[in-house]
Amino acid sequence: MMDIATIQALINDDMQAVNALIRQRLESEVALVNQLGHYIINSGGKRLRPILLLLSARSFHYSGGHHLTLAAVVEFIHTATLLHDDVVDASKLRRGRQTANSIWGNEASVLVGDFLYSRAFQMMVEVQNMRVMEILANATNVIAEGEVLQLLNCHDPDTTEARYLQVIRSKTAKLFEAAAQLGAVISQQPLEYEQALATYGAHLGTAFQLIDDVLDYSASSEEMGKNVGDDLAEGKPTLPLIYALKYSTPTQEKILREAITHGGKKYIKDVIATIEFTQAIHYTKKIAGQEAEKALVALEKLPPSPYKEALSSLAQFSVNRSY
Repeated sequence: MMDIATIQALINDDMQAVNALIRQRLESEVALVNQLGHYIINSGGKRLRPILLLLSARSFHYSGGHHLTLAAVVEFIHTATLLHDDVVDASKLRRGRQTANSIWGNEASVLVGDFLYSRAFQMMVEVQNMRVMEILANATNVIAEGEVLQLLNCHDPDTTEARYLQVIRSKTAKLFEAAAQLGAVISQQPLEYEQALATYGAHLGTAFQLIDDVLDYSASSEEMGKNVGDDLAEGKPTLPLIYALKYSTPTQEKILREAITHGGKKYIKDVIATIEFTQAIHYTKKIAGQEAEKALVALEKLPPSPYKEALSSLAQFSVNRSY
């Protein structure tokens, strides 16, 4: 298994080019767009979605330049969703830094998010590939649906595991799926490889989000880059909470329902104790592990290469990380 540093080294030249392109295409005549855009783009994200696209394209010996453009596109789409997310959630901290909305306000964050979406669509048109347009247009629409579904689940203690998984498959996994798939599309690979990478990306993204849910109740705020228990404070019934509700005692269940319904961190100690009592973290990790395993199975169809090995390592990293 490669570590993240080894994976990054494998595509270092490509990633440097993508980062340069991101900085270049962020430029706007409107000063606030530049300030806010550069702040959020440079806030220490893992760049996982661009990495996925680059590894996918390179695993088929792609030698054009569209992989760089599309890697920047998926990062812009992801960043736009973060800006909008933080406004909806009234978040104050992301990756250990103040959120853009807490510095510049909600209105500016929403509008710069819109700028990033529209800039992403300008750039994907430049690739002049209708299949690329179809995949990314579909992905952004599904992500928006996932955001709305999450809003409907908020403060609802009766959210089911199936409803929650539908949210993360739409909101998080869909862009992982598109990023992985696009590498095969621009490399003009057969549908078999395209579908294998789409399946890989979807399961990887689901596993990644489930571990984020685990870390919200188990990582330190320094590791996580946000406050522990933020999901609970926002009234989000993530999988550890949903499972804990199912297997809690009547007294514990009453506290959990109250915590989800009203949000805040008043009951955080009781909630964490119940999560531990019901082994909800263990269960969530198990489901994440199953998703990562499905991602690895999908990868088996690809021809051997260091890039395929890196994709495999990313699936393992997604479930073994602590940040």
